[in-house]
Amino acid sequence: MEQEQESFESFLTWTSQLGISDSSTTNQSQHSHSSLGHSLRVSIFPNFGGRGLGAVRNLRRGELILKVPKSALMTTNSVVMEDKKLFLAVNRHSSLSSVQILTVCLLYEVGKGKTSRWHPYLVHIPQSYDLLAMFGEFEKQALQVDEAMWVTEKAVQKAKLEWQEAHALMEDLMFKPQLLTFKAWIWAAATISSRTLHIPWDEAGCLCPIGDLFNYDAPGEDLSGIEDIVVDGEQIDFHSQRLTDGGFDVDANAYCLYARENYKKGDQVLLCYGTYTNLELLEHYGFLLQENSNDKIFIPLEPAMYTSTSWSKESLYIHHNGKPSFALLAALRLWATPHNKRRSVGHLAYSGFQLSTANETIVMKWLSKTCDTVLKKLPTSIEDDTILVNALDSNQNFIAFIEIAKRMSSMNEVYNFLEAHNISEPHSFSDIILSKRARRSIDRWRLAVLWRLRYKKVLVECISYCNEILDSFMR
Repeated sequence: MEQEQESFESFLTWTSQLGISDSSTTNQSQHSHSSLGHSLRVSIFPNFGGRGLGAVRNLRRGELILKVPKSALMTTNSVVMEDKKLFLAVNRHSSLSSVQILTVCLLYEVGKGKTSRWHPYLVHIPQSYDLLAMFGEFEKQALQVDEAMWVTEKAVQKAKLEWQEAHALMEDLMFKPQLLTFKAWIWAAATISSRTLHIPWDEAGCLCPIGDLFNYDAPGEDLSGIEDIVVDGEQIDFHSQRLTDGGFDVDANAYCLYARENYKKGDQVLLCYGTYTNLELLEHYGFLLQENSNDKIFIPLEPAMYTSTSWSKESLYIHHNGKPSFALLAALRLWATPHNKRRSVGHLAYSGFQLSTANETIVMKWLSKTCDTVLKKLPTSIEDDTILVNALDSNQNFIAFIEIAKRMSSMNEVYNFLEAHNISEPHSFSDIILSKRARRSIDRWRLAVLWRLRYKKVLVECISYCNEILDSFMR
């Protein structure tokens, strides 16, 4: 632990030497040994993301809190232009995507070891991730919902295809055998997916030392009403095209990040990466939010429901709070209307109006019944999933996990886990010693159960919403 702390302090010294600073002023001599200390510090937040950045003082919304010079950003260009061998090899494989090339560049620098310019940064990148592309068959099945399993399968297939396509370039660069493996590729690809920030000159983005330590916060209210703030004598224009939380500032020739809200000393300072559902967060970043106002779920619809409206399939969903989307309601209302009357009431449906009490009754009964049917077809109940999550939270103690899991109505999923990891059914669960791979699987299993549990709760909330509407017609 002490050695790890010393290593991280060396990393902060290195970032300071690159000009990375959490001070809005150019003079930061008081903290010259570290890029942090004026606004931010690295802290552990056990209940929200683990390691992250905390405020060392009160921060005002919109205040500049981190500035990373362009020269400190790890991009395809910054890596390729410093290595002639890499430059020539990349040019010979121009059919690869920008993301594939940056992934190869990352592995190339890892292969250099301590001789890499980026070594102080690379040693602090996580060694494992939980993106959907890293889910095994057991974890994929644990998601239970067809849509989620399909997205997972596509993510795995995409990762394998991109690895195969890039293999010739990696062989051209004479990668070490361990860096040519799919395991190495999926780690690097997950690093690029989960840690890069947007830059205007490269679709692959950039790896941003210190900047990638911010944990995620879902989008909130817009910037209207923010007071103008003056930094270094210059007024910040929050109504320009700059991102809410930051972006690459051409004038400053640096990536600039700003406080997205007012923070008190000790608070975790968060960064919004964009608007994502929980399934999208799992796919691209390897985590999900217990409360995500941008989450949505899809339920099976009858073919006639898609043809009854011009809304896209992507807009026909149920919100995180159980309420059907505007488009889904419009589609269902038109579907419940006789064909010969749809043209005359179409403008009302597309404007969000109820067409009649009878029509709305049909819609709400169908929606409630469909959600209930979906819920009952899923292999486990909300009650069992809740018990399983509590058990999985005890994964450091497998005996405690089993004791909690025994409260479930069935232990089939637990036995499936043991089978997936070639663990023979023991005489006593105390005999089981989990491998590192199995413990990693438990972390992903937990994420899958959390996702499906939230999915089921939204279905229940939608049923309650429909019943409330139906009950109001009876009063």
